[in-house]
Amino acid sequence: MKELDKFPRSIKKVVRYIKQDATREQLEEIKKIIDFVILRRSLQ
Repeated sequence: MKELDKFPRSIKKVVRYIKQDATREQLEEIKKIIDFVILRRSLQ
């Protein structure tokens, strides 16, 4: 978890949510959102 310490608290909370509470459907939706945002950001 040391590599996660350099990120903001909001990212840590998302990772914890994904590990503990997210359903398979929520995981798919989170993945789509993150992939889209990363792609859009990398094109800027």
